[in-house]
Amino acid sequence: MRVLLLGGTTEASLMAQALARTQVASVFSYAGRTARPVAQPLPTRVGGFGGVTGLITYMQEQGITHVVDATHPFAAGMSRNAFAACAKIHIPLIRLEREAWQPQAADDWRFFDTIAAIPPALPQAPARVFLAIGKQQIGQFAHYPQHHYVLRLVDTPAGALPLPKVQVEIARGPFDLAGDLALLRRYAITHVVAKNSGGAGARAKLDAARKLGLPVLMAQRPAVPGSRVAGTIDEALHWLDHVADRGV
Repeated sequence: MRVLLLGGTTEASLMAQALARTQVASVFSYAGRTARPVAQPLPTRVGGFGGVTGLITYMQEQGITHVVDATHPFAAGMSRNAFAACAKIHIPLIRLEREAWQPQAADDWRFFDTIAAIPPALPQAPARVFLAIGKQQIGQFAHYPQHHYVLRLVDTPAGALPLPKVQVEIARGPFDLAGDLALLRRYAITHVVAKNSGGAGARAKLDAARKLGLPVLMAQRPAVPGSRVAGTIDEALHWLDHVADRGV
C-alpha cells in the first residue's frame, strides 16, 4: 500500500500524523498557496499535478495504490480531478470531510450557492464587512467599494489588494470566541462573510457573530463527486485497513 494524501486542512495534518504512526507508506501533497505551511511527518510534495492526466501520471510513477482526499471543502477542482483520475485507473479513493456548520436558533445566517452571489447581497449603504474567505476570491467584492473590508489571512499579501478600503489581520487558526469577539468589536463589524468550511478551528467567528447579533452571509460548499466519505480520521484509517485486507 502507498497512500497519496491530498492535504490543505487541519484534518489532513491529523491524518498525516496517523499514517506516520501506523507506518503506512504515504505521500502528503498540498497546493502550496500558503507561504508558511505546517510541517508534516510524511514525505511532502507541493504544487499542482497538471490536471487529471498529470495526476494519473504521478500516481502511476509513484506506485500510489490509495488516495485520501483531505483537501479544503472549497477546493472542488482538486477533488473533481482526484475522483476522475482514480476512477480512470481504478485506484480506491475516500474523501476525509468535516461536517458542514449548521445554524443555531439565535443565528442570522443567509445562504448563497457561491461567493459571487454574496457581494450584491450586502447593503447599498456602507457596511463594515469581515471577509473570512481567504484571498482567492476577494476581487469579487471590488465592485462594491463603499464598504470597509477586514481580511484575516495566514500570510502577508505580496502586493496591493483589489479593495480600496481594507485592513488585514495576519493570523493562523485555530481561533477562539474571545479573540473573535474582540476582533469584530475592534473593527465595528456589521456583516460577516464566510464559507461553510466546517470544523472547529474557524467556528469562533460564527459564535462571535451570534453573540453580537450580526448577520452571516454564508457560501455553501460546491458539489464534488463521489459518495465514499469519512467524517473522522479513524473512519479513514478503518477504510484503508478494510481495502488493504480485501486486496483492493
